[in-house]
Amino acid sequence: MPPVKVLVVDDSALMRQLISRTLGKYPFIQVVGTAMNGSDAIGKISALRPDVVTMDVEMPVMDGLSALKRIMRENPLPVIMFSTLTAQGTKATIEALASGAFDFVTKPSSPAALEPMVEELARKIEAAAAVPLNKVVRRRPATGAAVPVSVPVSRTGGKVQLVVIGTSTGGPGALHTVIPALPGDFPAAVVVVQHIPAGFSKPLAEHLDRRASISVRHAEAGDPVSPGRVLVAPAGYDLTFRGRAGNASVVLSRGEAPLPPGGFRPSVDGVMKSAASVFNDAVIGVLMTGMGRDGAMGMKEIKQRNGRTIAEAESTCVVFGMPRAAIELGAADRVVPLHQIVPEIISML
Repeated sequence: MPPVKVLVVDDSALMRQLISRTLGKYPFIQVVGTAMNGSDAIGKISALRPDVVTMDVEMPVMDGLSALKRIMRENPLPVIMFSTLTAQGTKATIEALASGAFDFVTKPSSPAALEPMVEELARKIEAAAAVPLNKVVRRRPATGAAVPVSVPVSRTGGKVQLVVIGTSTGGPGALHTVIPALPGDFPAAVVVVQHIPAGFSKPLAEHLDRRASISVRHAEAGDPVSPGRVLVAPAGYDLTFRGRAGNASVVLSRGEAPLPPGGFRPSVDGVMKSAASVFNDAVIGVLMTGMGRDGAMGMKEIKQRNGRTIAEAESTCVVFGMPRAAIELGAADRVVPLHQIVPEIISML
């Protein structure tokens, strides 16, 4: 296989040099060029034809978000954003993910953190290069606001009390399709588990809230699990439920043990298993795009307690890892493309 051709975009000459040099150590990556801002990147994409672009968020002349939107409109290809942990950086990163960016990495806070960041970047470049171009095109932002799916009156107030949605790579974009399609008077609670670094789950919740009819908030300890509200699980915390169906609340914990390699906090499995334990058959589990297997065992637990489960179809997944694992485990009642997930949820109420 030929190496993945990468264009590195950053306004810092030092960062361009360091990132290019470090990525060059990976035999499956070829840095074909660098650019100093979004405008420079637009021109070099046409000339160099990279497979993947790494894009800084905050740059002069043309920032990364503006450049991303133009790339996705004119010449779609996978873009990985460099983000900072500033308020402006996290907000812009979430908007970039909603606008079609494949993923992001956080910029290192010290020289010692450069190597781990580039290692993470290399893994994401490899994954991004494997995404078919038609999926990159399909994930371009839609024009206009999503129209919420109406809930049939005869179905409201039914048995389902909680919907748990789990996702990872490609998830923010998928969530910006699913959550705005929920009606404001949705008759069950929704909890979203998105694999994302600490500091980014709250901006994600705020971004979704601005675009949805249903209320979306960043979950806090003690929050009631209430119909008509979406709670986004805070990154860095285990989220479980306390109480019983009809009178349950959120419990948050930092966790007592270090995460195992490849583990997540919160994990989709952990949230779904807790939901099944507290709500029994009054739960719908939904697993969308993402790498790995997190959520497959949680979906199985929901199904074993006679809850219902939905997996996103491969045709719309950016990465068909988590849904595939659930399907192979026999844990998915229904397998549907992204735009059919909300109608499918409503049919199960």
